[in-house]
Amino acid sequence: MNNLWEKGAIEVKNGGIVILPTDTIYGIVAKASNPVAVSRLYRIRGRNPKKSCIVLCSSIKELAGLGINADAGTKRILSKIWPNPVSVILPCNQKSFAYLHRGGKTLAVRIPKNPKLIEFIKKTGPIIAPSANPEGKPPAKNIKEAKSYFGKKVGVYISGKVSKKPSTLVKLSGVNVDIIRQGSWQVSKILTMGKTPNHKKQFTKNYKLQKTAKIK
Repeated sequence: MNNLWEKGAIEVKNGGIVILPTDTIYGIVAKASNPVAVSRLYRIRGRNPKKSCIVLCSSIKELAGLGINADAGTKRILSKIWPNPVSVILPCNQKSFAYLHRGGKTLAVRIPKNPKLIEFIKKTGPIIAPSANPEGKPPAKNIKEAKSYFGKKVGVYISGKVSKKPSTLVKLSGVNVDIIRQGSWQVSKILTMGKTPNHKKQFTKNYKLQKTAKIK
């Protein structure tokens, strides 16, 4: 990691706010396990307090630390999807994580397809990562725009290559994959990624956006 990524990781570990390139668009991030940092991010971004944020992880093992109890079948599906710009909504019922799920009792989680960001998260732990813009404004396309939005409220700005689209958003419901939002990764890729290790379940091509795609 270069010095700016290292500096950013230290900033996040110490409860600060950082803007960086994700595997989709620029994100404004804070340490997910730090309620004070999460609250500060909501405040400076003007985010609706009822809306949860996408959480970025470096491995499936980190889900347990977010209050997400994924069974073996769910983990097999996730291992086929990630790392990719696909955020998956998973149950999070623990009261101690209400500051993350905001009462919705679910969290959208992603393992990003960005090696530098993965290494960053390995150092910081999972991070919340909404788009880098005040609520109601368009996402920052570059660091200049991000600085015009947040100025000195953000401790470290890291530039890099980004996409023009947010992540694809899906929800796992047993053997169903509900397509919530088509983003930077095509849904058809999720649905044709092949069989799970037991060769009994596979994604089907028969799907409709915002409806249900079944795993047979």
